Amino acid sequence: MRKASFLSVLITLAAVCSAQEAKWGIFGGPHVSSARYTINGDKQQTSSKYGFQLGTNWKIPFENKLYFSPAIFYSLKGYKVDLQQMSIPPDSLAIDNNTRIHTIEFAALLQYDFNSQPNHFFVKMGPSLDAQIAGKEKFNRSDRTTVEQKMDFDFTKYGYFGANILVLLGYETKSGWQYSIQYTHGIASINNADKGPAIWHRVAGISLGKYLR
Repeated sequence: MRKASFLSVLITLAAVCSAQEAKWGIFGGPHVSSARYTINGDKQQTSSKYGFQLGTNWKIPFENKLYFSPAIFYSLKGYKVDLQQMSIPPDSLAIDNNTRIHTIEFAALLQYDFNSQPNHFFVKMGPSLDAQIAGKEKFNRSDRTTVEQKMDFDFTKYGYFGANILVLLGYETKSGWQYSIQYTHGIASINNADKGPAIWHRVAGISLGKYLR
């Protein structure tokens, strides 16, 4: 099912990007990621981890200074959480959790250029779907043992997919360089377990990119 979903997204994106002449480029950069983590509505204390993103994007004319700017990129996310209540996942005896999550993110963004000059500021905004392709977690238990294991993704455990809203503010040069700061606000929990925690991604970072065509 995951492969079919990936394929459908890629086919749709390729069709849109080839429908008219578009700029195409690559981008990447470091970021800091964390999560909003709640159990039965109670917020748990979280802290951040460093990661990065690397991917490709397009800029397709839409109307005047408005553009369609889809992107596909790898993003290394994660979070640390101190658990004050029982949380399944990761484990009924867990008192904390430290995660690393590898994701592929598909973003459907609109870009607005603040002027029509070759060098200009821009803002991008829109939804994204991130596929959790792999992950590891390490947690301490109340019985004084430590567990390190792969995160188990399933329809009754950690979720295969998350949804986010992305906001970017940046600057584009005549030669095609892109400089931007980005914030990712998770709007769908990456946990599927019944009566389990609700976990939303939170990411802030910077990136450097270049249009190659």
